[in-house]
Amino acid sequence: MLTEKKLLSLKERTRWRKISMILSQNARDLKLGKNVDWTYLNSIIPLAGLEKVDAEKAAEDPKHVMFILEDYANALLCRLGAEPSDWDFTDSDGELDVSKRLIQDKVLVLDRIRSPFNVGSIFRSADSFGIKKIILVEGTASPEHPRARRTSRGCIDTVQWEFMSEKDTVEYLESCKTDVMALELGGQDVNVYEYRPQGAAVLGSEEFGISPAILACCTSRVSIPMAGTKGSLNVSVAAGIFLQAWFSHGAKV
Repeated sequence: MLTEKKLLSLKERTRWRKISMILSQNARDLKLGKNVDWTYLNSIIPLAGLEKVDAEKAAEDPKHVMFILEDYANALLCRLGAEPSDWDFTDSDGELDVSKRLIQDKVLVLDRIRSPFNVGSIFRSADSFGIKKIILVEGTASPEHPRARRTSRGCIDTVQWEFMSEKDTVEYLESCKTDVMALELGGQDVNVYEYRPQGAAVLGSEEFGISPAILACCTSRVSIPMAGTKGSLNVSVAAGIFLQAWFSHGAKV
């Protein structure tokens, strides 16, 4: 049990996360009809800037208070930009459980994708579809931007990543001894392309695409077949479609 003194010694965001976990556990205990230590809970709840719970009302209507505790826990996670999903796999510390990932020997390069929302969304798809590492060409929005963190749903911490200059990215891709795909218009259908077990793929912005220097390093080009009025897809949507196709092939080899 984390004491009030111990919680106060933690950094604010860490303290919020720990208190959120304690409140969620006690909400589950109430659901199972177990007793909870209201003296303890009411000593730590104010450490997160929340109002104490009326212990007498809790005794009269534990189910109602169960929802209060869970609301408190969720409010703290919202502050952290880490709202939970019912389908998330978490470890004993409440973090996303990286051991659940099937990681393939695949690298994704993001070339100057400016929107943190798109970057965060791509990280979430990368986590789901086996990407080992993401290289962000300088000029790409930081995964640590609050909006990227929010849309990644914690996945900037489950997928390796690093920033590289365009020059270093070119050198890295030129050193690759496997397929380097460009997701661009005018390429082979992503659904029938003959993927290799390992490789790298490059995504550019929807407006400007991939830079000439990086595109010159690509050994193949793949495209998503479309039948609408728009000439391109949002880059995060395109990334999800492509990564699922790449993953499905890689999972079979």
